[in-house]
Amino acid sequence: MLCSGAELELDTDADGIFELDDCLKVGTPLAEALGLNDPVIDIEVTPNRPDWLGVVGIARDLAAAGLGKHTTKQVLPVPGRYPSPQQVGTEAPQACAAFAGRLIRGVKNGPSPEWLQRRLRSIGQKPISALVDITNFITHDRGRPLHVYDVAKLSGTVRARMGREGESFLALNGKVYDVTPTMCVIADDARVLGLGGVIGGEYSGCTETTVDVLIESAYFDPTITHQTGRALALTTDAQYRFARGVDSGFIVPGVELATRMILDLCGGEPSEIMLAGEIPAAPPPVTFDPDRVRTLSGIDVKPTRVRAVLKDLGFETSAEGQGSKRIVVQPPTWRRDVVGPADLVEEVARIEGFDKMPTLEPPRAQGFRAPPASVGESRSRLGKRATAALGYFEAVTWSFCSREQALQFGGGGDEMLVANPISSELDCMRPSILPALLVAAQQNANRGFDDARLFEAGPIYRSTSDGGQERTITAVWRARPPRHWRAAPQPDIFDVKRDVLMVLEAIGAPVASLQTSSDVPAWWRPGRAGALRLGNKAVAIFGEIHPRTLKALDVEAPVLAFEILLDALPQPRAKNGRTKAPLEKLDLMPLTRDFAFIVDDGTAAADVARAALGADKQLISDVSLFDVYRGERMAAGKKSLAIEVTLQPRDKTLTDADIEAASAKVVSAVMKATGGTLRN
Repeated sequence: MLCSGAELELDTDADGIFELDDCLKVGTPLAEALGLNDPVIDIEVTPNRPDWLGVVGIARDLAAAGLGKHTTKQVLPVPGRYPSPQQVGTEAPQACAAFAGRLIRGVKNGPSPEWLQRRLRSIGQKPISALVDITNFITHDRGRPLHVYDVAKLSGTVRARMGREGESFLALNGKVYDVTPTMCVIADDARVLGLGGVIGGEYSGCTETTVDVLIESAYFDPTITHQTGRALALTTDAQYRFARGVDSGFIVPGVELATRMILDLCGGEPSEIMLAGEIPAAPPPVTFDPDRVRTLSGIDVKPTRVRAVLKDLGFETSAEGQGSKRIVVQPPTWRRDVVGPADLVEEVARIEGFDKMPTLEPPRAQGFRAPPASVGESRSRLGKRATAALGYFEAVTWSFCSREQALQFGGGGDEMLVANPISSELDCMRPSILPALLVAAQQNANRGFDDARLFEAGPIYRSTSDGGQERTITAVWRARPPRHWRAAPQPDIFDVKRDVLMVLEAIGAPVASLQTSSDVPAWWRPGRAGALRLGNKAVAIFGEIHPRTLKALDVEAPVLAFEILLDALPQPRAKNGRTKAPLEKLDLMPLTRDFAFIVDDGTAAADVARAALGADKQLISDVSLFDVYRGERMAAGKKSLAIEVTLQPRDKTLTDADIEAASAKVVSAVMKATGGTLRN
């Protein structure tokens, strides 16, 4: 295929075919030919370590751990040649404490050099122009977001201020955003130019015709920046960093570094640096005893080593006083999360290695005994064991879900919304474990594991009342039997009913007293789902999930599931003693009799079986359904249910008269309970 550099996202040129060197051999991988086959390291950055959002921060920690040497060069100032005619300011110190700027006139903007484009592509950034690429490079290399303005498009002083009602602007992503008084904006005397710390505007952006450029380097409040991005559902590289806190000590050096790169790549003449507001003060010093590392973490580290580790991480240390073992530690401006001795212990232990911490159990009082498990805990434990024995794999999911998912399962009320969710997709307490398991089963299927069986034992949240939290055991089965020349039967509601009954029996539920009902919530499929009840209280629901619900979750149908409500089960009866019930040894062989009853089509087979089983509790030991018939020989609205009744003699062999009498009791009981008639 012949492609341009723009189509391959390797260049901005879309006019011609992207050319390769003639010396390359046919069959050489394109990544190798273009030098793009270097490894990519993707790390998870915790919210308290914004310094890791720049390569320099990661390199510093690696060097402190002994992997190489930290060689980042100091940023040297670039002398200004004239006072800047373009002024900057800040009118909202609570949102923008410091605003630094510098004008460079006479620049020549265009494509950035190949080395810069290659580095940006290696981290998934698309090269745009030399001026923009320089700011993106410094953002990812030093963790310092910058912005550049075309001075010819500015009107008056460029300042940071709070937004005003009715203001809006066209952002660089092509979308128009409305501004509110809670947002920090960058504006000139005529219009809003962008959102401070979030995104710039299209109007003042640099193009190939830009001649004079203004560099912006500011310190935006993390909370306001985070709230702005959340309100607009907008996350950019700058917003992600400012919301976590950038290095306040690199505001002016950031301008100097950008100036040097612009002069080297685009030329121009720099002005003097302007600084509005006040740069935030450095974090307060911490008085620290190096022996605290041993007492708190259990790792024995010498004081000289403690000071060396802190120095490698950028901390300054000095003795508290003559003869004192304690030291005064000054955290760097990029480590505002260090506020006490415990934070310094964590830093030393992290570099030394958490694996060096000894494993010790806390001391226990004499005669200590763990409290016994409650009935709910015991049932949950037994249920988990029984469900796993049936072939289900245990999953651990969030206790939150999205409000859209909660609404599909009878939840999603305003009182169940999370005030400060960890994710926009986890903003509501879950009314059921089903949505998380259904999505997990589909994700397994997307990765080639079609026949996924997952379960979880955990809480669900119906309301904010005292009884609003309930314990459940929930399982899903995305039944997809493997292809075979002997067609495998498709699992259905009766397979999952078998599973739920086995789990209920394992946890000690009164299975023999349960009644089956077709009254199920709306997210279960009518006619293919049922509920097991004790009186009017449902203790378990099983069957197929409604296709409409699955479609809302983007899950392929069909999916079987069951949900056991542990708190709905009655408390177990107290035993009179520890002895087991006497063994009933039966020497007489059981015998069976078949009966077929014509009943209304809406009559449940369980009602027929229950009536037959109760006809003679001493003699009848089991009843099972073995045939259902609807056909031409049945009247409209009728069906035939055939059951097998097992008679277990205990004292003597049954005579014909005894069998006839038992049969008559069965017929009478079924007719009385269901209105059915014996089929000839």
